[in-house]
Amino acid sequence: MSEQINDYNPDLITLADDDGKEYTFEVLDAIETDMGRYLALLPTFEDPKQMLDDNGELVIVKVGEEDGDEYYYEIEDDDEYETVADAFVDRLEDFFEIDNK
Repeated sequence: MSEQINDYNPDLITLADDDGKEYTFEVLDAIETDMGRYLALLPTFEDPKQMLDDNGELVIVKVGEEDGDEYYYEIEDDDEYETVADAFVDRLEDFFEIDNK
């Protein structure tokens, strides 16, 4: 009898803020629209207490490319952010079968 082992290997990225402080995120989803490519990120924590204290809000970034390297940008346009955030919420609700009614 064979034993099935499921290894979970999340796609993690580390981003630094303006002060150089680094944060690690799990990439939950990626979408591409006519406005660009975007990632939905969830903060990760080494300390489980920090995870419980977190509000669980997604971080959404725009992906850019320069000289073959990917860069992640804050979405500054409110309409662009709302459009992309709504698309991610719809996709994640379907994926995780969440019903907010």
